[in-house]
Amino acid sequence: MKNKIEIQNVNKFYGKKQALKDVNLVIHQGMFGLLGRNGAGKTTLMKTLATLHNANSGKITICGVPVEHAKEIRNMIGYLPQDFSMYPTMTVKESLEYLGVLSGMNKMLRTERMELLLKRVNLTEHQHKKVKALSGGMKRRLGIAQALLHDPKVLIVDEPTAGLDPEERIRFRNLLCEVAEERIVILSTHIVGDIEATCEQIAIMNSGEILWKGTVSELLKNAEKKVFTANINKKYLSQIKKQYIVTGMLVQGGYSTVRMISENKPDLQGVLPTEPNLEDAYMYCLFCHGCVVAGGDI
Repeated sequence: MKNKIEIQNVNKFYGKKQALKDVNLVIHQGMFGLLGRNGAGKTTLMKTLATLHNANSGKITICGVPVEHAKEIRNMIGYLPQDFSMYPTMTVKESLEYLGVLSGMNKMLRTERMELLLKRVNLTEHQHKKVKALSGGMKRRLGIAQALLHDPKVLIVDEPTAGLDPEERIRFRNLLCEVAEERIVILSTHIVGDIEATCEQIAIMNSGEILWKGTVSELLKNAEKKVFTANINKKYLSQIKKQYIVTGMLVQGGYSTVRMISENKPDLQGVLPTEPNLEDAYMYCLFCHGCVVAGGDI
């Protein structure tokens, strides 16, 4: 069985609005990052892969199985939506037990998987806590446990670290990387740092279209010689933001160290070329595809 997802010319409409536009992707085992703004179409694509939405046209196969075979697809997919929730008065253990029963797992297998996953997501000591008493990070880790309960070949996580504190975000990202050693993991997010820390293969999405796909290294290379820094008198900041895509500012006294994106070296005193980071490269990609980039004044 092919351990990959193939998406060919997929289109999705909500009435007259087109949410997905000729999406083409091949996703292999490991961590795959889908990066884009809120409203870019990421969630629609994830729900289509999870058989929660039907595409209007195009072809999707998951591990060799057409997405139209919904029952078979759902048996091989674990899905953690952005708005994941469980019954608040259930305990962690009761929640997993309940989902295992709904999935048709026998008691022996349920018990074995629950013990394994509670340990893996570091919730064994909290298994008797009610869901409503869990922190945001614990709830997300419970979400991963429920998504992995039936040992799926594919795990889809949609905006999983939004609202988490830095420590929980790092813990969650590390957990996803561990899980990805055994399966396909798709991380859909608008947080560049999550992609930078976990994924090598990525795609950038905007307005329902895939603008770019490849490796993080390739995306960074595209932005080489396009990023600059300069110390700017604060009184000129407004003008700088109108002229360039500003991706960072460090204010110190009457001056600011400004990080900016430009096709050509800015005509500014003391400007220096700078190695791009992934956020710079992402913003430059959007700019190159004609997107309005909010790096300066709008």
